[in-house]
Amino acid sequence: MILAGDIGGTKTHLALFRRKNRGLAQVRGEIFQSRDYAGLEEAIRKFLPKKKTAIDGACFGVAGPVLDGRCETTNLPWTIEAESIAKSFGIPTVHLLNDLEATAYGSLFLADEDFHTLNPGRPQARGNRAVISAGTGLGEAVLFRDGDGYRASASEGGHTDFGPRNPTEIALLEYLLKRHPHVSYERIVSGPGLLNIHQFMKDTGRAEEPERLRKRMAVEDPAAVITEAASTGRPEVCVKTVELFVSIYGAEAGNLALKALAIGGIFLGGGIAPRILPKLSDGAFMEAFVDKGRYASLLRSIPVRIILNETVGLLGAARYALSNLLTR
Repeated sequence: MILAGDIGGTKTHLALFRRKNRGLAQVRGEIFQSRDYAGLEEAIRKFLPKKKTAIDGACFGVAGPVLDGRCETTNLPWTIEAESIAKSFGIPTVHLLNDLEATAYGSLFLADEDFHTLNPGRPQARGNRAVISAGTGLGEAVLFRDGDGYRASASEGGHTDFGPRNPTEIALLEYLLKRHPHVSYERIVSGPGLLNIHQFMKDTGRAEEPERLRKRMAVEDPAAVITEAASTGRPEVCVKTVELFVSIYGAEAGNLALKALAIGGIFLGGGIAPRILPKLSDGAFMEAFVDKGRYASLLRSIPVRIILNETVGLLGAARYALSNLLTR
C-alpha cells in the first residue's frame, strides 16, 4: 500500500493506493482544510483507518522548498519531516517533494481529456517541459529529459523579482513596493495576487469597486469572488483585474519557457486556471507568452496546455513513491 499526499496552503489531499501490476489504483482519499490542523502528521492520523494498515512507502508533494527531507511550508505554518513521518507511522520509506515537482511528475500520466490546449505548438518529443501553477502561491518546476523518461527539478521561481513590461505594470510595482519590501511574481500571480491587483485598480482610480462587491469580498474568498464576477463581464474592476493577471501570468510562463528551453511544452496547473479558462483562451495570455523579441517565433512553437485534473499532484506523489519501491 502507498500513502500519498498533495499538501497546499489551503487544502491537504491524502490518499491510499494499492499496487496494480506496475501501476496504481486508488483505495480511498480525503481532502482536509490545511489550517484546521497543527501539522501534517495530525491530518495523517485522522485519515488513516483505525485498523492498522501496512504501508510500504509514502510520498508527499509539499508547497515549499524541500531540503534534506524537511520542509517549512511557505504559505502554511507547518514543518514537515520525512524521517518523523516514517517513525510515527512505521513506514519504511517516506519521500518529500516540492508540490510542483509532484505536479510535474503527475502530468506525465494524464490523458488528453485532462488538458485544455491554449497553443498546440510543435511539441518536441524529447524536449524539456515545465509546469507553472497559480493557486494559493505561484509554483514552478522543470521536467528535464533523462534518457527515455523525465526527471523533475523543483524551483522557487515564483518568488523571483516581478519584472514590469509597460506603464500599467510599472505603476503596479510601485504600488506594491509601498506595501511589501519585495515584490515577486507570486505577489501578483496567485490567489492573494488577484486581491493585490484588485486593490491597485481601485486605489489608483482605474476602476470603481461597487458596494455589493465589497460586501461579498468581506465574507467570501476574495479571489473566487473576483474570478466569478469577471466571468460574467462585470463589474469592470474584476474584469480589469483578471485581464492584468492573465497578461502577467502569460509573461512569466514565457520567462519559464525560455529559462528551461521547454520545447516539449508548458503546462499550467493550480486551481485558478480552470476557473478562468475563457480569459486564458482569449489570446491575451499567449500574446504575453510570446512577447520575447527575437525569441517570439520559438515561443510560438511551444505547446501550452492547462491541466484540468485536480489530483495531478497527488498522482505525481503516488507515482514517485511507486517508482522508488520498484527500484528497491
